[in-house]
Amino acid sequence: MGHTIYYRLAIEEWEKAVEFIHRVGEGIGLEVKGGKTLLVVKPQNERIEPLTISRKINGFAKTYGLEPYTSLYLLILYSLSVFGSSEVWED
Repeated sequence: MGHTIYYRLAIEEWEKAVEFIHRVGEGIGLEVKGGKTLLVVKPQNERIEPLTISRKINGFAKTYGLEPYTSLYLLILYSLSVFGSSEVWED
């Protein structure tokens, strides 16, 4: 059984959001790839699913409740509301 984070994003200021995610990812040790239309945040733990971010997306990532990844994903997703809107819920 795993812990899953679900999210719905509508990012209006995509370029600024991309800059932010790359900066934060580097700072906290998460690999961030992409940028033109899609970002993938990849943790160092292979059990944790990557976090996929695009301008408009309904997505999810299974974290199994493992920290610090669950909290980091939540912080990233909630922070994206500055650049548009984000809804986040957990199961």
